[in-house]
Amino acid sequence: MSHRLQVLISPELDAELHKAAERGRISKGEWVRRAINQALQQPGKNRPGHDPVKRLAGLHAPTAGIDRMLSEIEAGRS
Repeated sequence: MSHRLQVLISPELDAELHKAAERGRISKGEWVRRAINQALQQPGKNRPGHDPVKRLAGLHAPTAGIDRMLSEIEAGRS
């Protein structure tokens, strides 16, 4: 059983959606369904609360001031 979902978008976004659907030779509804499905298949990405900075901080990688980091990078190139 299908469900109807109504989403309000700007005229500019609607025009972009129209172009994208035309390029794919599909309806706007099908384009949106595929986009939603694709987004749901990528866990964490493009979801509320996904913060790439927090993810990087969670790696606990070594850090230093910019001058030291640049000098270490240059030293590693030698």
